[in-house]
Amino acid sequence: MADLISVEQARTKIIDAFKPLACETVALNDAHGRVLGETIAARRTQPPVAVSAMDGYAVRACDVATTPISLSVIGEAPAGGAFDGLVGPGQAVRIFTGGPVPKGADAIVLQEDTDMGPETVEIKEAPPLGQHIRCAGIDFSEGDELINAGTYLTARHIGLAAAMNYPDLPVTRKPVIALLATGDEIVRPGDPIGPNQIVSSNGPALSALIKAQGGEPKDLGIARDTEDSIRTLIKGAVGTDLLITMGGVSVGDKDLVRKVLSEEGMEINFWRIAMKPGKPLMFGQLGDVPVLGLPGNPVSSLVCAILYLKPAIDHMLGRPKSAMQMTRAILGADLAANNFREDFMRASLDLDVDGNACASPFNLQDSSQMATLARAGCLIHRPANAPPAKAGDAVNVIALSGS
Repeated sequence: MADLISVEQARTKIIDAFKPLACETVALNDAHGRVLGETIAARRTQPPVAVSAMDGYAVRACDVATTPISLSVIGEAPAGGAFDGLVGPGQAVRIFTGGPVPKGADAIVLQEDTDMGPETVEIKEAPPLGQHIRCAGIDFSEGDELINAGTYLTARHIGLAAAMNYPDLPVTRKPVIALLATGDEIVRPGDPIGPNQIVSSNGPALSALIKAQGGEPKDLGIARDTEDSIRTLIKGAVGTDLLITMGGVSVGDKDLVRKVLSEEGMEINFWRIAMKPGKPLMFGQLGDVPVLGLPGNPVSSLVCAILYLKPAIDHMLGRPKSAMQMTRAILGADLAANNFREDFMRASLDLDVDGNACASPFNLQDSSQMATLARAGCLIHRPANAPPAKAGDAVNVIALSGS
């Protein structure tokens, strides 16, 4: 149909509408799970000097080429301390893990390869040159760029940044995303429910997804099916980075969101996509705030959020642009030919007897079935007009772990 755009066209239009947000500085201990806003370089060399990797004795390798041999112990080099003298012929220095290697020494003999004494030590095993010595800068050197802008900061990155001598880090500001649910038929979880009402699952699901992606949700509440209610609540989106509406963008008499936003000055980029679930999806601009109108059906809403909202948040956080993250799997059941709309089918994802990923679509694919989506391990992607597929055929899937 001519007025429907493809999934990839929609993704491109949405992603390109956003720019990376500004940086802010946070304490190192608060940076986990944030996105680094600027590439950072090491402020020191690690280790700053050659150190021992083991407890033992620092020796000259040429002195212990033939063992056993006894050496004079002339001092010790603890971690955090140092032996300031020179290791000469026939001499050894007691050394501990992390202790600086003294001048003249070029190998470390393991403690268990010696007979220790207070003034002499018998070396029983000959170490090769350089054994158990960590050279200065073996990890990194001052000025090395080690963590790139756009990196999602894990515990490993926090540890590295600490070693690089960063007490705080520049991170991209969290995008603030306003959420507006609509419909007389929905109530919040735990609120009194009328005989013809349902509990809204879209808001909590999207809020969780936004937080998981590094954003900050702002709940505007539930707008009733009146123009005044919608018009009043959308005012809460002023100053946010994105307004998400849920429902009200289709063609029914009660689908008022698109009408009200247009009257308030929203420029509509598109509002229908050739996909299922989720054809009625709107994207536009209301003043300084982009607007993403998601379908009201909970499965459609969350699937569209995975396909369109997640990459938009990634782009705002400065992460590199990427195509849909698909992997290959073996189809677990036959599928009929697809129509003109791309399909994202909920499916289990398991390993078959040969260890291959196997995606088995659920029999029912109704866009209201949250229980089915919660059990799904992936979405099977079926291109528009795809021919019939047989069990055992290879298909593209989008894994749902973490979504």
